[in-house]
Amino acid sequence: MSELLVSGGRVLRPDLTVERADVLVDQSAGEILAVEAPGELSGDDELDASGGLVIPGLVNAHTHVAMTLLRGYADDKPLDAWLQEDIWPVEAELTPEDVRVGAELGLVEMVKSGTTALSDMYFHVDEIAAAVEEAGVRAVLGHTAVTVGKDDEGARADVTQSLDVARELDGAADGRITTTFQPHSLTTVGEEYLREFVPEAVEAGLPMHLHANETEDEVDPLVEEHGVRPLEYADDVGLLGEDTFLAHCVHVDETEIGLLAETGTGAVHCPASNMKLASGMAPVQRLLDGGVTVGLGTDGAASNNDLDMFDEMRDAAMLGKLAAEDASAVAAETVVQMATANGADLLGFDSGRIEAGANADLAVVDLETPHLTPAHDLVSHLAYAAHGSDVRHTVCDGEVLLCDRDVTVFDEAAVRQRASEHAAALVDRAEGN
Repeated sequence: MSELLVSGGRVLRPDLTVERADVLVDQSAGEILAVEAPGELSGDDELDASGGLVIPGLVNAHTHVAMTLLRGYADDKPLDAWLQEDIWPVEAELTPEDVRVGAELGLVEMVKSGTTALSDMYFHVDEIAAAVEEAGVRAVLGHTAVTVGKDDEGARADVTQSLDVARELDGAADGRITTTFQPHSLTTVGEEYLREFVPEAVEAGLPMHLHANETEDEVDPLVEEHGVRPLEYADDVGLLGEDTFLAHCVHVDETEIGLLAETGTGAVHCPASNMKLASGMAPVQRLLDGGVTVGLGTDGAASNNDLDMFDEMRDAAMLGKLAAEDASAVAAETVVQMATANGADLLGFDSGRIEAGANADLAVVDLETPHLTPAHDLVSHLAYAAHGSDVRHTVCDGEVLLCDRDVTVFDEAAVRQRASEHAAALVDRAEGN
């Protein structure tokens, strides 16, 4: 058994208190063995956290990691126009190799900013899985099915592929990859396909992940067609439950919040994307007060435009206060919890906390910078002042993925070069058609 000692720093404990402590990790099992006062523990190898704060690895609970290739490609448009005029046409030109390269770029960005787990929705999922395996992070993956604009044969094939990919990839990368069944949204997958395939996913024990109530344009048509709110419709077709988590949930009413809490369905807040696309302000504090588990996600880099979860914590806190018209809403402690323990809970990983028995998923934030001085309240700093570039080390499953800001699992320069080349060629193909 190889043991890694993360020593010399302060540690963020599960109750969000901070204490000086060392963390001992069993690298073979990928598990935290002990958290003790400085000098009480020893290991085979040591990771210096002096001047830093050891935090749980951050959890990006909703993203499209390969969309890094489209960062900055289409901005300043509402969601429907952005998707239909820009994103979907260029995505139609993506090759499996493009997706692999885009995923590698996104994973380098995540590792460098302390993210150790993600939930991804996309296609060519085997390529994303290969990149995740190489990166050493944890991921919930799935093929995202869309039936609108397709004939019955094409629609069935896409939904069937989502089921098949979830079955085939579950447990990959030595268990670091789990899977979800992924109907894209309530408006992009027809009712007949949801009623037929959702029970099959439930019977197979597959968790489910989809977009819901992101914009008013996703709410009004469903209310007109079905005479009920979207999440009431989702419950009727069997989508809600303890193994389901919904991205966005911007436009939810009190009935829907109660339904999420009653069924144990989780929500993932994506504040930067929601602001950029002018989708609206999710009622995060009302969701939390109603008993809903709320995680945090960046969405894709085309609508964010980065994958930095520290930025997302700050955005969530700020936007949450505006939405509630209350400066005490969505407090610093709340967003840190959303980005760690809550996200891990939604994804089904035993991460998001630093204590014996938990997954050894950690990041070390360098506190010796002007913008993190003085240290009145380090939880406040995580939410309001820290940046992804402050991360010095990243550890997942006991393995060091970032050491002194150097990525150990990829050749960062080569990944950036390949991504730039593939992005340019992709745009040439899309704009040439």
